[in-house]
Amino acid sequence: MHQSNATALTFDEIIFQTRNQAYGAFNLRQTYRSTLTRALGVGIGLFVIGLSAPVLYNRFWPKNLLADQHVETEVTLTKLAEPPVEPPIQLPPVEQAPAVNTVRNLPLVVMPEAEVVEETLPPTTDELQNATSGTQTAEGTGDVEVITAPEASAPTIVEHALEVAPKTEEIFIGVEQQPEYPGGLEAMRSFLSKNLQYPRSAASAGVSGRVFVSFVVNSDGSLTDVQLLKGIGFGCDEEAIRVVQKMPHWKPGKQSGRPVRVKYNLPIAFTLE
Repeated sequence: MHQSNATALTFDEIIFQTRNQAYGAFNLRQTYRSTLTRALGVGIGLFVIGLSAPVLYNRFWPKNLLADQHVETEVTLTKLAEPPVEPPIQLPPVEQAPAVNTVRNLPLVVMPEAEVVEETLPPTTDELQNATSGTQTAEGTGDVEVITAPEASAPTIVEHALEVAPKTEEIFIGVEQQPEYPGGLEAMRSFLSKNLQYPRSAASAGVSGRVFVSFVVNSDGSLTDVQLLKGIGFGCDEEAIRVVQKMPHWKPGKQSGRPVRVKYNLPIAFTLE
């Protein structure tokens, strides 16, 4: 039994045993672990230096002692001169309005004729020419003229009452709730069949068709502004308008829950039997 003297091969040598070992990949794998170890050591060293740099700096280069010293500065305050006091403004004395002559003129009181005295009588027009009414009769200074009321004069401008036309309600074409004949469509058909009369001229000429009538249903349900939109002639148009004007009050249309005026178009058929 012979013992082999061959040296053990590494993992990289086994991989590159049949390949060109001069290729760069073989050298990189040989030096990979040593390069990684050196890079890790350098990184850890730089991290430790960065953490200890502030401590080392404060230890070898202490702060400037002048930063803790207080600088005292002497400040001298100077009192400002007080502004001069201006004397108060003297207002001219207010002259009291001179009194005028007054004549005793109390409200009229009904009393017996025996109790009527001169003091209770109203003043005369001559007494009021140079005096005014008051509670007591007194003599004034006479410096003020008595202001008398201007004489009444007839008006020079004829005044007329301003007639304001009542505001007309807006007429709607489309509303949330349309106007309706009382009782519905069946009741309206019954009304038309009972009241509509076929004109003789139309019956003689054999005319039939539809007449379109337009009218406004007011907020109170009455019908106004009945007009002919499209007719067929021979008296049918006039008969359709006559029957519409004879209709009773409708249920008014509503917009936002409020009754409004609505324009309504109604076709009326004339058919020969």
